[in-house]
Amino acid sequence: MQHLKSLATALCLLLGAASWQPAGAQDYPARPVRIIVTFTVGGAADATARIFADKLAALWGQGVVVENRPGAGGSIGAEAVFRAPADGYTLLLATNTHIINHVLIPKLAFDYTRDFTPLGLVTSAPMVLAVNPSMAATNLRELTNLIKAQPGKIPYASCNVASPHHFAMAIYVHALKLESTHIPYKGCTPAVTDTLAGQVGIVAASIPAVIGFAKAGTLRPIALLSSKRSAALPGVPTASESGIPELKTYALDNYYGFMAPPGLPPAIQKKLEDDIRSVAGMADTRTRYDAAGLEPLQLGAADMIKLIREDAQKYAAAARQANIRME
Repeated sequence: MQHLKSLATALCLLLGAASWQPAGAQDYPARPVRIIVTFTVGGAADATARIFADKLAALWGQGVVVENRPGAGGSIGAEAVFRAPADGYTLLLATNTHIINHVLIPKLAFDYTRDFTPLGLVTSAPMVLAVNPSMAATNLRELTNLIKAQPGKIPYASCNVASPHHFAMAIYVHALKLESTHIPYKGCTPAVTDTLAGQVGIVAASIPAVIGFAKAGTLRPIALLSSKRSAALPGVPTASESGIPELKTYALDNYYGFMAPPGLPPAIQKKLEDDIRSVAGMADTRTRYDAAGLEPLQLGAADMIKLIREDAQKYAAAARQANIRME
């Protein structure tokens, strides 16, 4: 009898452990989830976050709130996620801007390549170089000649200091030995707004911030700064297609995904990865991508962190070569 009691007790403990183990994932989320976007409303990062917030909220039957927290090139919002409880209720809309911060800001409180829990990449947003229609340039070669003819007199706007847009333009300017002042904005939307108003003639921004104005003819897209053409602006060539020899291999891709604080419980990590993957595969999600000028880029957590670490090395080398620094 004692043996049977011991066996029953052991079985209860085993069943209790088995039922407890996945409970965190089964109960998650039990309250609203925050997605922190480290940029202003209206850009590709914000568009990606809002698409997934809507779809995850419907999937979970729970609120998902997008919180825009710009500043310091994205590092302020990233640090807030790094310091948040590792319970799955605070997520980072991660971008390669954070990799550039990792390269250019030596005293960050965290190491972006190892101190977050990766959850997967979901979109890319090709960057486009566009001009106010008053500029006498219809392609990248003409724009390059225009800048060369007026050294130091034609500045360009980007979405932030040390953003991929700034990085892409700095590499272009360095490669062609141009003199052009960088004017950083706190997001793609204000950078595009000032270009529309003629406060600055040139802007490097993500397609979602430009596409509506390009189609309306109030901004003229000159070249894509990414590795391939975009279905959102199919007639716009890449910089590498410009015929300028120094730009033959030029490309900088821009991508977005999700990360969580370090130490996220494995069961919740898996649920988040699975649900993000599920949302990314929905047909109406792709429809919303198209409307926003986003493109699908679905990579799991392992491939995401591998790409981040490879790009950190690539950006560090480019920063040294082009003498790119935080301003």
